[in-house]
Amino acid sequence: MTMPQRALPPPTVTASAPAAPAPGPIRILLADDHALVRRGIRLILDREADLQVVAEAGDGAEAVEAARGTRTDLAVLDITMPRLTGLQAARELAALQPDLRILMLTMHDNEQYLLRALQAGARGYVLKSVADRDLVSACRAVMRNEPFLHPGAVTALIRNQLDRGHHAEDGRGPLLTPREEEVLKLVAEGHSSQQIAALLFISIKTVHRHRANLLHKLGLHDRLELTRYAIRAGLVEP
Repeated sequence: MTMPQRALPPPTVTASAPAAPAPGPIRILLADDHALVRRGIRLILDREADLQVVAEAGDGAEAVEAARGTRTDLAVLDITMPRLTGLQAARELAALQPDLRILMLTMHDNEQYLLRALQAGARGYVLKSVADRDLVSACRAVMRNEPFLHPGAVTALIRNQLDRGHHAEDGRGPLLTPREEEVLKLVAEGHSSQQIAALLFISIKTVHRHRANLLHKLGLHDRLELTRYAIRAGLVEP
């Protein structure tokens, strides 16, 4: 005798929650005054799915303008560039967009540059000689709000920390103001007082006052000595 078949209940369908949208790639502003270097760095960054170069600049001033017109998460800046150095641009970018992360990319394995970069607001310092190895990791680290320094930089920071007590005792502070640094850089690049006044939107009289203050503060005597100082300070390349 054949038993009647019992109808099976329809399968229960459970609606799954929609998947959360994947976060977009890190938007990067890349600034370097050498087009070939920018191209190589861009190739390193753009081959990573979570990194995307959305703006490029050939000097520090262009980088600041690019940040005004393009939404970016991270600025990768060379240190020695025309018009505004990467250090000067970093200060302006930090004031313009406080949430922007800043990473310095440089050929200078130099304690002075490192300390000034950190003072300017950079969260990472990567040497160009090892950019193919370290740059991607550095970008991701600073976006996690973690510092990224090459191994030699740690020694420099320890030495600086040990020297801070002495600096506090002798009252030493920043020698030049940001505006004086701008004027010094432009003087060293060969710009006339009229050109400096036009570039910085100040009067020629103000330019002369800044230059006189520079000579007095630094104990120097003429434009040639100012240029030599700017080279030593990393404001211009020799």
